Amino acid sequence: MSEIFRDYLKKVGSGRHTRRSLTRAEAADAARLMLTGVATPAQIGAFLIAHRIARPLPEELAGFLDAYDELGPAIAPIAVDGPVMAFGIPYDGRSRTVPLGIATALVLAAAGQPVLLHGGDRVATKYGLPLVELWDALGVDWRSQDLAATRTTLETCGVGFMYLRRDFPLAQGLMGYRDDIGKRPPLATLELMWSPYQGRQRIVCGFVHPPTEVMMREAFALRGTVDFVTIKGLEGSCDAPRERTVIGGINRLVEGSEQFERLRLSARSLGIEGPDLPLADTAILAAALRSALEGEPGPLADAIAWNGGLYLWLAQRAESVEAGIAQARSLLAAGAPAALLQRLRAEVGSAIAEPVKLS
Repeated sequence: MSEIFRDYLKKVGSGRHTRRSLTRAEAADAARLMLTGVATPAQIGAFLIAHRIARPLPEELAGFLDAYDELGPAIAPIAVDGPVMAFGIPYDGRSRTVPLGIATALVLAAAGQPVLLHGGDRVATKYGLPLVELWDALGVDWRSQDLAATRTTLETCGVGFMYLRRDFPLAQGLMGYRDDIGKRPPLATLELMWSPYQGRQRIVCGFVHPPTEVMMREAFALRGTVDFVTIKGLEGSCDAPRERTVIGGINRLVEGSEQFERLRLSARSLGIEGPDLPLADTAILAAALRSALEGEPGPLADAIAWNGGLYLWLAQRAESVEAGIAQARSLLAAGAPAALLQRLRAEVGSAIAEPVKLS
């Protein structure tokens, strides 16, 4: 048993009137003790559920991120004009709506904007479809690459994926506690904020609840992270909905001064409204995604163009969202994202012998 960790647990696990928050340094040490297994399973489970009930403070989130930076994988900077876009998508996947993050990444990369994604296998509490399984169904086997090869692929193809089980086994070791406590612990917020990339980047954070966005912004401020985007996306992802207004924010330097701009956009007002598509069988979904990426028009292609156009604008690769949507449609019509997918299958390795075809 860790005596030091027990003191941290007593702080966060006391009652409403006696609870004390951890300092940033203490939070970093607590995360370090959990990641390295110095704290016992009983201590870790108690800490995670207590912190879930109390809700972490920005100083604590900043400390957790410090520990992840210290102990986690690091992808060295690549040669690129501008920042890499790093998407923070919940690791517990999707259970209701079609995930568009991979298609968005392919559109962005086809336009010259590198994108880094990260995630792991199915995990509690949702046990939804994770990115790695959809990559598998699209024929790209990121599990077969090491981190150095992932960096090379990010540089040459414009897309990279950090696979948690292989690249950050210490964090993978904490995943089982989600099932044990029956809740997503505050450490799950780090999936949305943390990135293994070491160069200039624009971090895109999905969120569900507005208080989470506030915590993110304040934690980023403590860490000196200036360039980030927040999106109240589908199921907490970075996928922009079409059935409701997109709410989020853009934080960046403007003429040397840090500025946060509230983001409110409507797909309807831009003439690209439509339903948020329901999740389908993974093989069927992958086949539909391939068809849309090859230029086949339809609701899925519209959703990809909407997200691709939005993020081309947020990446400053388009002068407006409207121009970004037009650019995304042009790329899809030319089959550029599909060609990039084929290149990734060749360079990363294919997870399936032949792609599944829609009948």
